[in-house]
Amino acid sequence: MKIAVLGAGSWGTTLASIIADNTGKEVILWAREEEISSSIREKRENTKYLPGIKLSRNVSPTSDERAAVSGAGLIVTAIPSQFLRENLRSIKGNVAKECIVINAAKGLELNTMKLMSQVIREELNISMLGVLSGPNHAEEVSRKIPTATVIASKNIPEKIIKSTFECSYFKVYPHDDVIGVEICGAMKNITAIATGIISSLGLGDNASGAIITLGLREMVKVSRHFKGKQETCYGLAGVGDLVATCTSAKSRNRRAGELIAKGYSLEKINEEMHGMVAEGIPTCKAVHEYAEKHDISLPLVRQSYKVIFENKKLQNAIEDLKRLI
Repeated sequence: MKIAVLGAGSWGTTLASIIADNTGKEVILWAREEEISSSIREKRENTKYLPGIKLSRNVSPTSDERAAVSGAGLIVTAIPSQFLRENLRSIKGNVAKECIVINAAKGLELNTMKLMSQVIREELNISMLGVLSGPNHAEEVSRKIPTATVIASKNIPEKIIKSTFECSYFKVYPHDDVIGVEICGAMKNITAIATGIISSLGLGDNASGAIITLGLREMVKVSRHFKGKQETCYGLAGVGDLVATCTSAKSRNRRAGELIAKGYSLEKINEEMHGMVAEGIPTCKAVHEYAEKHDISLPLVRQSYKVIFENKKLQNAIEDLKRLI
């Protein structure tokens, strides 16, 4: 079957190369920017988002999104969460009902607080849907450093999941808790921003450990609210991803927190990220607004929101957080 990956950032590019190597089939990789398509076509390398990594010869780049998905039997979406819906609307007439769609982006939609699986179901008339999430830094996976991930679905055959994604360095654990896996993937990014702030302020590992623990508690609370399984939060997609994202120098969200602590504006942070997206920033806004509306107590999310979007002084936010927990 034809396979397409939408989104040629570091993660989308890495997944496209894994699938191409695993299946031996051509994988169409859609890039919003023509310069990325050209780079891959000419140099077999995504010089902007994944420099130094040679990609499979079976990865075929394109900047034509509709052509990429037309006739595809499997589509992987690796588009930042806040842009997913608009992209799906532009291709919905080209996606067959029997197509399998697997989402690899982590986040929640602003204003609606909808999961990416919900957005996909609303925009595409498909029957088989899955989500991929876990402690998966593209910089490591692309270099074939051993990594484990979770792919959650209610109806995609395990055989298809394993044969498409699993290889000697990328271990795949099938799961059935789609909601829980998605909530974990979104919530851990908010905590990573907070730990980045703590680190940049020089407050030490003890404080970081406390913040990660609080973040886990709030992850569990939100997951249970949406009927996700609590045990999912204590597995690879939850604690595993939370720890990796909060402690790694490769984490975009931790880096965003470090920049916030240095007084950078959101506009300046976007510039410093060089096109990469810190999903935790819009996710923090989405979760905070939802929690306020539904009276869910999330002190870490609340104080993070006030620092990021209301310019609350960091020391005041820290003091208030200590008082509230």
